Amino acid sequence: MKTLLLGDLSPTADIEPIFERQDMEALFRDTLPLFSGNDINFVNVECAITDSDAAIEKFGPPLKTGRSTASCLKKLGVNVAGLSNNHIFDYGCRGALDTMKALTEEGIEFTGFGENYEDSRRDYIFEKDGEKIAILAVCEHEYSYALDNRMGARPFDEFDTVVDIRKASERADRVIVIYHGGKEHCRYPSPRLRRACRAMVKAGADVVLCQHSHCIGCYEEYEGSHILYGQGNFHFVYVTRETQPTWNGSLAVRYDTKTHEIEFIPIVNTDTGIRLALGEEKERMMSEFEERGRELSDGRWLEGWREFCERFKRQYYNATQSACGVAPENVGGTLFAHYIDCEAHRDVWQELFKTANHKNEVE
Repeated sequence: MKTLLLGDLSPTADIEPIFERQDMEALFRDTLPLFSGNDINFVNVECAITDSDAAIEKFGPPLKTGRSTASCLKKLGVNVAGLSNNHIFDYGCRGALDTMKALTEEGIEFTGFGENYEDSRRDYIFEKDGEKIAILAVCEHEYSYALDNRMGARPFDEFDTVVDIRKASERADRVIVIYHGGKEHCRYPSPRLRRACRAMVKAGADVVLCQHSHCIGCYEEYEGSHILYGQGNFHFVYVTRETQPTWNGSLAVRYDTKTHEIEFIPIVNTDTGIRLALGEEKERMMSEFEERGRELSDGRWLEGWREFCERFKRQYYNATQSACGVAPENVGGTLFAHYIDCEAHRDVWQELFKTANHKNEVE
C-alpha cells in the first residue's frame, strides 16, 4: 500500500478565515498532489473541531478550529485522522465529541481516542487486496490522555503499548506507530525516548514517527525498521507572531508497505499555508537532517540533547521552588505536577538533575 503520513495540523487565528472559505490552493499550494494515489492519507489533528468556548485548565494555549477544517481535510484526501495528542481534549468532552462527529460526517476515520483507557487502545486496521496495515497512535501524558473512568487520547504506556504493538504485528502485515511526544523544539530524542522507540521496533513496529516537537529531528534505521525522531508541523502557521526558527519546516513521509521504502519530503510555511521546499532551501533542510542522523549514529546527539536541556534549567528549578513554597497547591505546585506527569518533561528533569549513581566511580 501507498501511505502518506503527516504531522500536526492546527489552524491558527492567522489563517482560520482561509480554512473557513476552504481555499485549498492558498492553504496547501503545491503539496496538493502529494495526496493523490495513496491508500492512506494520515494527518494528526492537534486541536478540537468545535465551537465550544469551555476550555479545560492547563498550561499553554487551548487549540480549536471550526467545522470547515474537517471539510478541508476531506477535500485534501485525508481518510484517517490521529487524535492522540496533547490538544484534542482542550475543550473537554464536548470538544472531543464535536471533533469526532465532524470527522465522521466527512467520512474521515480516526484513531487514538476512546471512551476510557481500555477503549482508547483500539488500533486502526486498514485492509486492501489481502494486505492488512495497523496504525497505533499514542501520546505522552500531557492533559488529554484517557483515564480509567474518562474519555481521552490513547496514552503511551511502557508496558501496555509494547504489548499492543506485539499483538498488532501478529495480525497485520505492517505496523505503523505514531508517537506524539518528545521535547518541543528539540531536534534530538532524549535517551529514554530513543530506548522507547527501539523497544517498539523490537515489539514489531515497522515505522515509528515521533510528532509534537514542532521541528524536524533526526532519523535512524534500526533492526530493519524506520524511526523518525521529530516530523515537524504539517500545517500550524503563524503569520503575526514570531516563532521558534525550527517551527516552519516539516517532513511529509511517504511509506510503501510492500517495499518497506520510506521517503521524506520537506515542507515549509507560507503566509497563508504551506508549500514544498525547493532548490537550495530543500537541499539545506535535507542536508541538516542527514547530518543529525549521523550525529545520532556516532553519539554526538547526546551533546545536543544536553545543551538543549541546560537552556531550560532555571525554568525547572523555579517550578520546584514554587511547588515546595508556602502554598504548594498554587500554580507552582500544578506546574511541578505537570512536569512529573509528562514523560518529555521528566526526561529534561532527569538530564539536569542526575543522581549520585551517575557519577560514582566514573569521574
